[in-house]
Amino acid sequence: MVPGLLALLLAVSAPLGLRAAERGDGCGHLVVYQDSGTMTSKNYPGTYPNHTVCEKTITVPKGKRLILRLGDLDIESQTCASDYLLFTSSSEQYGPYCGSMTVPKELLLSTNKVTVRFESGSHISGRGFLLTYASSDHPDLITCLERASHYLKTEYSKFCPAGCRDIAGDVSGNDVDGYRDTSLLCKAAIHAGVIADELGGQIRVLLSKGISRYEGILANGVLSRDGSLSDKRFLFTSNGCSGSLSLESDKQIRASSSWQWVSEIGEQVHWSPGQAQLQDQGPSWAAGDGSNHLKQREWLEIDLGEKKKITGIRTTGSTLSNFNFYVKSFVMNFKNNNSKWKTYKGIVNNEEKVFQGNSNFRDPVQNNFIPPILARYVRVVPQTWHQRIALKVELFGCQITQGNDSFLWLKTSQTTHVSTEREDETITKPIPSEEMPTGINVTTVAIPSALLLALLVAGTGVFTAFRMRKKKGNPCGSTESQKTGWWKQIKYPFSRHQSAEFTINYDNEKDMTQKLDLITSDMAGGEDCPLARTHDWIGPTWITLANSPQGSDGNHICKVIFAK
Repeated sequence: MVPGLLALLLAVSAPLGLRAAERGDGCGHLVVYQDSGTMTSKNYPGTYPNHTVCEKTITVPKGKRLILRLGDLDIESQTCASDYLLFTSSSEQYGPYCGSMTVPKELLLSTNKVTVRFESGSHISGRGFLLTYASSDHPDLITCLERASHYLKTEYSKFCPAGCRDIAGDVSGNDVDGYRDTSLLCKAAIHAGVIADELGGQIRVLLSKGISRYEGILANGVLSRDGSLSDKRFLFTSNGCSGSLSLESDKQIRASSSWQWVSEIGEQVHWSPGQAQLQDQGPSWAAGDGSNHLKQREWLEIDLGEKKKITGIRTTGSTLSNFNFYVKSFVMNFKNNNSKWKTYKGIVNNEEKVFQGNSNFRDPVQNNFIPPILARYVRVVPQTWHQRIALKVELFGCQITQGNDSFLWLKTSQTTHVSTEREDETITKPIPSEEMPTGINVTTVAIPSALLLALLVAGTGVFTAFRMRKKKGNPCGSTESQKTGWWKQIKYPFSRHQSAEFTINYDNEKDMTQKLDLITSDMAGGEDCPLARTHDWIGPTWITLANSPQGSDGNHICKVIFAK
């Protein structure tokens, strides 16, 4: 009996011993994106475990070189016999590193791929390592451990890798008043909504005189703390689109339901949607009886009056101590006039993004939208809550102008998945404005002045040709000219300037399905003009087809706008 029991114990313990030596069991925090990432040993910054191996291969896009930066290395061994960190590429080896030996803070590899191996034996102490990496497109890469106090310049720009949000280290302050200079730069940038943790990105820092007190807030999954007087503080340069989107009337807010109750003195209290504005005093909006929450998804809807660029949201709970109601997590839906509701989705996984809400009835929580939402209507849809759904909200953003209406999330690799379904479109594929069609690739094109003048003349010729075709009764162009042409290889510019417009009439029955020379487009269903909101780029000239009412003579009218 005893020998059998001993054999059983050995059989159970053997796999455990094998698992302790498996690759990857010594790896800790790991966040990777297309061209940057962060990696640590297990338990970092605590003591790394005994007898473990962490081995990962990291890559950046082909044609780029890999930059490695070690933010921290604390390995107990002095000989690197059993505890070490090693980098191996197809042609080079860096390390092994351990103990008190001099380790380069940055390595620029000749390839786009490297294998990172960290191995530990028996030891007493040691934090292990923290590593960040990026492609050679970002020579100003910093690690997640850099603080503003490490830099003397009053203004500078750095690149933060993906994955700094959950690295241990304090942040004090907020995006309005600024951050204490002892705060971690990249973690503060995530808190401020300047970059997304899963992507990383470029930050621009302004150093200024410190203030007596820093007020903390939970924002974008980072809890900043209150801070005391400091000699210096820093802020991030603003994109100019973070103002409060105020509402003119409480009627611009509605909800799926609202709660009513009778107070002790017999007064009926209504927690209506109109009370959901954060700046207003008194109770918040609250959803109806809890039993109804299980039958449908409750929502709070805000009508901004027109399409706007929405960059963030701030929420609180009931704000009343005797009503401990608040929403713990939520998702965002949005739409424009005559369109279907869409759900805001994550950039990396293309799945419904769940935002972290409040943890009590009082303290505000902020979340930023990267990329922003371009919409007139938005809905906050609670997912989890405490006791009862209750919300006060404030949206941040700006008016859509000619300079910011064509925002595109520019990806660093073509391998990232983007949804193409119209009814369930991810925000990573932006909502087009009325002046920008879906699916276009927008690129800034710099044209020398001499070439611009020449192409302007060519554009004028095209303009004249269109006018002549109109007079000849064939406004929509010949079959020959509809063949694929050289102009379609030219990228669309970001902005348009002065425009001149003329109208093209076409017969209801005969010419409805024809298309203009030099322009191809999908038909916009249900609209008078089959080429509504179509654009093309010919030399230095934008061509825009705009929807117009039916003419007095019974003909449909398409406006064609040339913009130089």
